[in-house]
Amino acid sequence: MKIVADEGVDKPIVDHLRALGYEVYYIFEEKSGIPDSAVLEIANKNKALLITLDTDFGELIFRLKEAAHGVLLFRFAGLTRDEKLKIVDSTFKNHFLELVDSFTVVTKESIRIRKLP
Repeated sequence: MKIVADEGVDKPIVDHLRALGYEVYYIFEEKSGIPDSAVLEIANKNKALLITLDTDFGELIFRLKEAAHGVLLFRFAGLTRDEKLKIVDSTFKNHFLELVDSFTVVTKESIRIRKLP
């Protein structure tokens, strides 16, 4: 699975996913500062899962009806690096196939997966 990581995603998460063998295009390294719509366009062009911490992508997908191959929104406020990595691992291990063509919100306590139209 290809992944586009929005620039707000922590570098240790990007490094961890790469170490697990995922191909990760990191906006912070490649095109920092571009608008969310351009980030989504890059993910779609590459048929990649978009990983973000930015809730604005919900508006792009649901209110403005933008297309997406899949969006994974992590809500990590107040968590340590190790807690974040544990949640990332669990999400990919337990829900890998469900992430494609879905808008997924992950917190420390829950995961909500909503299939995209």
